[in-house]
Amino acid sequence: MSAPMASAPRGVTRVLILADAPVLRRGLIGMVNETPGLQAVGAPGEPRRALTLAESARPDAVVVELGSGRAATLNACRDLRRRFPQISIVALATSEDPAVVNEALAAGVRGYLLMNTSPTLLGWSVLAARAGRTVVDPQIRRTEGGAEPVAREVTPEVPLTRRESDVLDELLQGQSNRQIGKNLFISEDTVKSHVKAILRKLGARDRAHAVSLVLSARHPGCSCGTHSFTSSGL
Repeated sequence: MSAPMASAPRGVTRVLILADAPVLRRGLIGMVNETPGLQAVGAPGEPRRALTLAESARPDAVVVELGSGRAATLNACRDLRRRFPQISIVALATSEDPAVVNEALAAGVRGYLLMNTSPTLLGWSVLAARAGRTVVDPQIRRTEGGAEPVAREVTPEVPLTRRESDVLDELLQGQSNRQIGKNLFISEDTVKSHVKAILRKLGARDRAHAVSLVLSARHPGCSCGTHSFTSSGL
């Protein structure tokens, strides 16, 4: 059993951890807190305590363990979604069975990852779920005669222009506005305008959110550090 944690700073995604084993809870708390923009705000030991702690902690997202107690946990997910429809749920599971994945998605889960996931993919999945996307672990393969749930691609409501796509590619490489301007032979103010347009079209809150959404779609299993993002102002 774990008490609510310190409140998160403004603008940080608050994450509730729902896992039975204390060791797993501590590990997930560490993974969440290592991700920029995320902070663990509670970790109840039993699924039945999820609603109670959600009332007090007011999380933006919940990371749940889908193990031997899957039925009870999925019931807790359904209750959370009914009571707090704005909460995004990401599950860590042991099963690669597409039927189990579909059951979880039907219960309101928006991210389904295997237990051996990386902190990077977990963080990206939470942010993607918050943006309304569904992410399924790339290790889960299509089975013969069955359909595998597939993560939604990041598709802007309005297509990016060629120049906006060029700027986005530079952002994915962690370039600052000044360096992007030098690389593309445009002014820094023009870069800022393109970045603002990209954020609007992707429905992203900020640069880091936009990068995480795109990377989670293009490189869902990547944890190599090559695609790291250095924040800089608009």
